[in-house]
Amino acid sequence: MNKIEAIIRPEKLNSVKDALADIGLPGINVTQVTGRGAQRGIEVGGPRGVAGSYIVDMLPKVKLETVVSDGDTQKAIDVIVANARTGNIGDGKIFITPVANAIRIRTSEEGEIAL
Repeated sequence: MNKIEAIIRPEKLNSVKDALADIGLPGINVTQVTGRGAQRGIEVGGPRGVAGSYIVDMLPKVKLETVVSDGDTQKAIDVIVANARTGNIGDGKIFITPVANAIRIRTSEEGEIAL
């Protein structure tokens, strides 16, 4: 099993969420986050150096988290990339972490069956 954390543009959340559900992976958690990467923010309010312009260096993003079976990991990654990509800087990142176990609290089921 793997945990997939995807930091994406907020406006891409619905298309990513719907596409994951379409391939049978509806279980996600979403958190509103701010951050910066290579984009390092944007200048707002006019041309660089003009009075009244300023730099926003922490941009709003969405962190989507899901845990999937090993067999579904690449499929989920492909769907996230295809639906989150704009081709512009600031599209986000995906991080994959191995998961040792998952436990469904209601039934105490463990492993992939708990997903």
